[in-house]
Amino acid sequence: MLQLEDLTFAYGSVKAVNNVSLEVTEGTIHGLIGPNGAGKSTCIDLVSGRQRPTSGSVRFRGRDVTRMTAPRRRHLGIARSFQRISVYPELTVADQLDVAAGLLKEPDVDAVVRALDLEGCLRHTPAEIGYGEQRRVDIALALIGSPALVLLDEPAAGLSREESIALADHLAELVRDRGTTVVLVEHHLEVVYRVCDRLTVLEQGAVIADGDPQDVRRDARVMEAYLGRSAA
Repeated sequence: MLQLEDLTFAYGSVKAVNNVSLEVTEGTIHGLIGPNGAGKSTCIDLVSGRQRPTSGSVRFRGRDVTRMTAPRRRHLGIARSFQRISVYPELTVADQLDVAAGLLKEPDVDAVVRALDLEGCLRHTPAEIGYGEQRRVDIALALIGSPALVLLDEPAAGLSREESIALADHLAELVRDRGTTVVLVEHHLEVVYRVCDRLTVLEQGAVIADGDPQDVRRDARVMEAYLGRSAA
C-alpha cells in the first residue's frame, strides 16, 4: 500500500530523515519507533504531505504522491492524527465529526463513533471529556471518509496504561473490521508489541532494523539505541 524509497529530508546540513526505504502492507499495523529525534514524526509529515522531501519518493497504492499536497493525499485516502490534539474546542464532538463528514462525504459517522466507543461524549465539547476520550476523537476525525491508510502520531501519549491498552485494542479492531491500514508512531512499547504486525526502527533519521516485532525486539542495535536491555 505504501512505499518509501530513499526518502530524505534535511534542515540545512542536518538530515532529519536519512535515505529511508520501507514498505507497508495493506491491512496491517506497521509500527515506526525509535528514540526522540529519530525522525519518526518527520516521516509521517512526508507521507501525509505536510512536508516535501529533499530527495526520494512516496508511493501510495503504486502511485507517486511525492509532490501532492496534504489535502489531495487526504482525498486519495491518506489520513493522519497528531501528537497534539487537533479537535475544535468550541464544538461538541458530534458537531465536529459532522463537519468532517460533510467535507469528506462520510456516509456512516455512527460506525466511526462505535469503533472508538465515543457514544457517551457526543454532546460534550473536548474540554468536558477526559484526555483519553479526546485522543479517540482525534483518531475518529482521521477515520472520517474511510481512508485506506491512517498515520497515527503517538496516539497513546499522556494516557494511562489502561487507557493505552484500550486504545491499542480499538486500533486492532479497526484494522480487522474496517480494513484500515495503520502506520503507528508510538513510544508506549506495550501498545507497539500488542498490535503491530511489523516494526521499523529509526535512529538519527536512518533505518536500523525492520521486520517482525519479536525479531526487532531482540536486535542488539535496537536495544542499545532505544529499547534498553530490559526489553530483551
